[in-house]
Amino acid sequence: MDAHPAIIVDGKKFFWDGCSYDRAEDASCAAASYRADNFEVHVVAEGGKSLVYTRRVVQHTGVAASQ
Repeated sequence: MDAHPAIIVDGKKFFWDGCSYDRAEDASCAAASYRADNFEVHVVAEGGKSLVYTRRVVQHTGVAASQ
């Protein structure tokens, strides 16, 4: 299996988490963990494995510039 490091879904770029899960249940657990950390998640079944792709929009933190 040759996983792509990034995919585009609905015009949004998702990055592979680097793991190929043998069981769909394991991928679902990983996806739930990412969602709990405010990531958008897309799970792909490929070659008998499940791949988890994630993305998160960076929120402005409001840190002031030092002078």
